[in-house]
Amino acid sequence: KRGLISHAYLFTGPRGVGKTSVARILARAVNELPPETDISQYLDIIEIDAASNRGIDEIRTLRERIASAPSQLKYKVYIIDEVHMLTREAFNALLKTLEEPPAHAIFVLATTESHKLPDTIISRTQRFDFRPISSGDIVKHLADIAQKEKIDIDEGALVLLAGHSHGG
Repeated sequence: KRGLISHAYLFTGPRGVGKTSVARILARAVNELPPETDISQYLDIIEIDAASNRGIDEIRTLRERIASAPSQLKYKVYIIDEVHMLTREAFNALLKTLEEPPAHAIFVLATTESHKLPDTIISRTQRFDFRPISSGDIVKHLADIAQKEKIDIDEGALVLLAGHSHGG
């Protein structure tokens, strides 16, 4: 509302609650892109799977690239999924970047296991804890969608769908 954004966010919660999806929405929003925009076409929105890229070399490469200005957008947004998988050395390298980030860089760290992150990393982020949605709320929302779309659906089917979503 005031146009202020943080340089680093921590999205934590169980699988399927929307952490990475919200990270992508945030990347679009800060760069003033329409919601339907395919962000994979932009070099300035970088998604990193820390489960596969967990070492210090990957974070060093990130640190080298972060210094350059965005090529297409206002901000470079780094979405680091499963950030808890980084090695201790990689966390230390990331910490240096989080301590003095360039003004054009935003980090979104997503994890299912925030307790595995060093306190020094957590303290440099705005933390958002995601929780599963209750089955009742999911059923109500699905019923609203079905009504708007003029879809005739049995309440039992809605309950079954909600149950299979596991709160996601």
